[in-house]
Amino acid sequence: MAGGRRAAGLALGWGCCLLLCCAAASKLEVSMPAVVEVESGGTARIECNFYIPGNGSYAYINWSYMDRNNRVRLCRIMGSEILEENTDYKGRLSVGEDKALSISRVTVQDARTFLCQVEAGSHGMGENHTELHVYKVPEAPEIMANPGGISVQSSDIPQIAQCVSRNSFPPPNITWHKNGEQLQPEEKMVKIPATLTRESSGLYTVSSTLFAHVTREDRNSLYHCTVHYWLRGQRRAVDSRRVNVTVFYPAQHVKLQVMPSSALVKEGDDVKLVCEADGNPAPVFSFYKRELEDSWQDLTSLADTNSGVLNLHDVNKSSSGLYRCQTLDLDDMRQLEKDVELVVNYIEGVHVKMEPSSPLQEGDNVRLSCNAHSPVALDYQWRDEKGRKVAEGNQLFLSNLTFETSSNFSCKVIAPSVPGLEQSKQVAVAVQGKPRIVAISSPLYVQQDEVVNLTCKAIAFPRPSVHWNVNGTAHEYVENQHIASNLTVRVSHDLLRAGAMCRVSNALGVSEKHIQLLVESIRKDQKAPESKGVIIVAIIVCILVVAVLGSVIYFLHKKGKIPCGRAGKQDIARNTSI
Repeated sequence: MAGGRRAAGLALGWGCCLLLCCAAASKLEVSMPAVVEVESGGTARIECNFYIPGNGSYAYINWSYMDRNNRVRLCRIMGSEILEENTDYKGRLSVGEDKALSISRVTVQDARTFLCQVEAGSHGMGENHTELHVYKVPEAPEIMANPGGISVQSSDIPQIAQCVSRNSFPPPNITWHKNGEQLQPEEKMVKIPATLTRESSGLYTVSSTLFAHVTREDRNSLYHCTVHYWLRGQRRAVDSRRVNVTVFYPAQHVKLQVMPSSALVKEGDDVKLVCEADGNPAPVFSFYKRELEDSWQDLTSLADTNSGVLNLHDVNKSSSGLYRCQTLDLDDMRQLEKDVELVVNYIEGVHVKMEPSSPLQEGDNVRLSCNAHSPVALDYQWRDEKGRKVAEGNQLFLSNLTFETSSNFSCKVIAPSVPGLEQSKQVAVAVQGKPRIVAISSPLYVQQDEVVNLTCKAIAFPRPSVHWNVNGTAHEYVENQHIASNLTVRVSHDLLRAGAMCRVSNALGVSEKHIQLLVESIRKDQKAPESKGVIIVAIIVCILVVAVLGSVIYFLHKKGKIPCGRAGKQDIARNTSI
């Protein structure tokens, strides 16, 4: 019994399904895409596909759109004839062979519902619809940072920046980011108000403003906005450029330093005291130097109070001391200060002592000692008057002095730890004694009545004088301890007989030497040309004799008077020997 009922129910179900399928197959069907998307200014194509049972034909097709709750007809298609009925779309509509509707130069006002209605006579009427979505990609967002700067001490929430996105459809959404992280509205801390404006073109302009409190760490923060919009079912985004805002904050620390380093400052240098504070804007700087009894000398008039630099020119020992930089923040009137010690390195009191200090004679020994004062370690060098280093250390020993040893020596004091710090002191080591003649032009070969120069060179200290026992024109030359005298005279019979005497004297004694003049009858420079002439004449005579002899032999050979045999040659040789 139960099995019979189940079979009857199954048969009834299959029968109903078959009946519905037959009914559907015998009914007019219209299919359209649910949504069509197109960019503003482009062309939208809306398809209308329909099925008429038995391959029947349609009577007409109506294209229309919904305006609020009203149906507005665009056109009617009857066979090959198309009747446009809406003037708003005049010139923008076209129908393809597949009866699809195309709308060119789409605007945002075209975003609406479009309907396709098909009339097929006995098969009845069918219709369907498509939502036309029109979009316009927004322009790149424009961001404008607060140009005036923001104080961390502001009681109100300050404006950071404003972001504007223009000409988009539908309206986009704007988000804010700091250092790459999205910001969210937060009570009393972050506000992000936005405004939406629809332009006459139907496109939207969206403006968003970021208000937020800042800290001193935000002086390096970068802000940007992002515009989010939908395109073909996908979420898209466009970022603005990154901007930084000026943040004002009071100084927390101050630093004062000597440039160049205080350890390298020496007398005569130009020094800068540079004061830096970590506030923005920079505070007002003042400079002071501690005097006696803990009083402070105001040096602000010598400084650049805006840049925080105190210039000290040509510093000396008295420039050393404790300096102070003081800052004043004009927002909260807070003061900060920092001290630095300036040490000006110097060398003073360079003194050279000579032992013994009494006048020095040739053969004596002497010791030179050099001393100086400085806050840093010193090295000593000794140099001669030509600048050559002769010794190191603060003492110089000179033994067995001579006139040639007399010179100006300098003690050079150097501070190795302070480049360029040095001082020098010069001392004269003068060896005294009677003159010593070191060179004289004797013997001198001369001719009678010839004009000659007589030379006498001596060394001595104090400076000597030179005298000659003959008359003439004298010229003297002095170099260091040396003196040279040249006497121009004409050779006379008396001068040849007696010679000349050079006499050199100073307060310590006299030296003199005799110059002998000898007569030279034939000079070497005259003999040499005569000898050369004789040799040249002899060579020329020999060449001529050989040439004449060769010509005679050649002439006789040509005449046949000289036999060519061995005997002939012997005869020629014999005759030649005769």
